[in-house]
This record gives sequence, C-alpha cells and structure tokens, in this order.
Amino acid sequence: MSTLSLRIPDSLHNEVKNLVKKEGISINQFISSAVAEKMSALMTEKYLLQRSKKGNEQQFFKAMSKVKDVDPDDFDKL
Repeated sequence: MSTLSLRIPDSLHNEVKNLVKKEGISINQFISSAVAEKMSALMTEKYLLQRSKKGNEQQFFKAMSKVKDVDPDDFDKL
C-alpha cells in the first residue's frame, strides 16, 4: 500500500464524508474506488481507440450487408 496526501476543497470533502457515512465505507475505500473507476474509463477509451485503428470500413459494410432488413420487435422500437 502507498500513502497519498490529497488536498481537496472543503465542500468536496464534506460531501465525501456524507456519502461514505451513508454507504458504510471509509474515505480511503471511496477514493480508491473512484480512482479505479476513472482509470478503467480512460483505459477503455485508449483500448477502443487502438481497436478502431485496426478497423476496416470495407469489411464492416460487408458484414453489415449480411444483416436482414427487418423491423425491430415492438419492445425494441424507439
């Protein structure tokens, strides 16, 4: 484990204290989860960008041409 000194505005700190009290977790757990969630989002974005560069528009349209042109089920309509 590492120790990290963090400076945040009092208003944010107060909100975090209220949230963790309701959730029954520590501020450390809350901040660790928040950091992990943000890292996951950024890493996913990077991964998807890398994957998109490997894409081939011609192959995409070829694959899409195999999809039947039918109306969606009632539960799937907008």
